[in-house]
Amino acid sequence: MNSHPSDSYLRTDRLPHLWCPGCGIGATMNSFVEAVKLSGISRKSLAVVSGIGCSGRVAGYLKADSFHTTHGRAIPFATGLALANPGLRVAVYSGEGDLVAIGGNHLLHAARRNVNIMVVCINNFTYGMTGGQLAPTTPIGSITATTPYGSTEMPCNLVNLAASAGAVFVARWTVFHVRQLACTMAEALVRRGFSFIEVLSPCPTLHLQRNNLGHGETEMRYFKEYSRVANNTSPVEAGLDRRDRKIIVGTFVKRERAVFFDSPDSVTLVRKKKVKA
Repeated sequence: MNSHPSDSYLRTDRLPHLWCPGCGIGATMNSFVEAVKLSGISRKSLAVVSGIGCSGRVAGYLKADSFHTTHGRAIPFATGLALANPGLRVAVYSGEGDLVAIGGNHLLHAARRNVNIMVVCINNFTYGMTGGQLAPTTPIGSITATTPYGSTEMPCNLVNLAASAGAVFVARWTVFHVRQLACTMAEALVRRGFSFIEVLSPCPTLHLQRNNLGHGETEMRYFKEYSRVANNTSPVEAGLDRRDRKIIVGTFVKRERAVFFDSPDSVTLVRKKKVKA
């Protein structure tokens, strides 16, 4: 049997994967493997945490210390790892339902605190694993299991949410942009602080099929045709609206500020508590 260049980073005994034909999550996982190679980070110093959902399965396929946590709680688990072992590079890998809906509170406060973790959020505009319900990013007018007549809710602008909460590195790519995604992930892996990368991915089985948008290949062509690379764009201006047929991709935020528990005040507080104990 021929080996694959990524075999040493994957739990090959768990393959083939369970993702649907045309799903883009596997492509993002390959980009992540390439990012780890580019960053030079050892697998022994890498931890990957995921929540519940199709995207959360990534952690189980990677040959690294990985944690498949409860729904919406990937970021709290990752925060604990990052604080307990500062030598680890901790990556959270999950979907928009897990990270922004049930886990939205944790996303906001981890970004505010500037916890030293990288968050990869796969946005396929629906709850892919549990039946295709309305998600925080579902486009207006979309048919879902819980909006049979079309969604009337404004979708959440994830990059603006992360940036306004305090993330020091914010980017967005699609599964068409696998090389750019790998390079961006590699950059985020070696940066200190809270990094957030949104990745747009097709859900051919539920979102595309229900909305007569074609198949996975159709969505890839859509990403190719309507994406526009615009680095340093204000995240406020990077909202997604399928009616506009415009997807702004690139790196939007790069800034420096004190990392959670790296500041002198945090260290002093911890030392005082230890003395009292």
